[in-house]
Amino acid sequence: MIRVSELSKYFGGTRALGPVSFEIAPGETIGFLGLNGAGKTTLLRILACDLRPSAGSFAVGNVDGIADPHAVRKRIGFLPESPPVYPDMTVGDYLTFAGRIRGLPPSATTSRVREVEEVTHTIDVHDELIRHLSHGFRQRIGVAQAIVHQPEFLILDEPTNGLDPAQVVEMRAMIQDLKGKHTILISSHILPEIRETCDRLIVLGDGRLLASGSEDQLTSRLELRRIVVAVRAPVGDDAVAGAIRRCIESVAGVTRVLASGRDDGALSFHIDATGDCRAAVCRALVEGGHDVLRLDRATSELESVFLELVHGGEHASG
Repeated sequence: MIRVSELSKYFGGTRALGPVSFEIAPGETIGFLGLNGAGKTTLLRILACDLRPSAGSFAVGNVDGIADPHAVRKRIGFLPESPPVYPDMTVGDYLTFAGRIRGLPPSATTSRVREVEEVTHTIDVHDELIRHLSHGFRQRIGVAQAIVHQPEFLILDEPTNGLDPAQVVEMRAMIQDLKGKHTILISSHILPEIRETCDRLIVLGDGRLLASGSEDQLTSRLELRRIVVAVRAPVGDDAVAGAIRRCIESVAGVTRVLASGRDDGALSFHIDATGDCRAAVCRALVEGGHDVLRLDRATSELESVFLELVHGGEHASG
């Protein structure tokens, strides 16, 4: 568990963080979400004992991070925004070095390096100089050095920064594989990364905690819930399209229905409602004789609550 109490950081007279307080349970994957400059990196650097706070306290397990930072570092793996690699070393030599300075005994280092290379899919570049590798491989090697000593807590600052779409998918899959083996803290301002990988979100704005909770808990803050439905309909049949719209509008709580396009024989609608009315919408459409091909929350829902929080200046926690 990580316990943070009234943590603050000032650079001269400028407040970069705090005060913030929160707790994280063992095994959780937590996303620190916020705009650039929100204080995410400052907070993660403090938790990694890479930066000393100006005020407040934090503990990792039962170890005080300010009184005994060296003991905390042994329990944490840290991937900063720029991977901390040595370009003139081979991958194998660098990971061996990283393991040894983290306290791995010589007898265990070679086997452990092979294990993390398997996990991070870097075993094929074991003998390659890091300077010759792509940014995507360097990010993987950054993850490998962070987990080589089998830390309880893993801190990842913008792990998909600068990756192409295929590399983003690979990094997501790698993080999913690490879940359950570590308590993971991920910093990002990219909402899909948070949605795909995290159990709970902590939203930061202007260095302060704006909200915390699961995606469902955060989106429940919206006065309106947004869903999308796709219904089979013949091309050009305005009568069927009108009947579908009337079915949806008849559902209690629905406040707005917007046609959003046609694809593969289906009409899609975005629906605003005062609550989660997915079941009622589905029931109304089926009873009206319409085939429902898709029904889900709109992907913009988390984006809406995020923008509401960071631009609304509301300070609350859930």
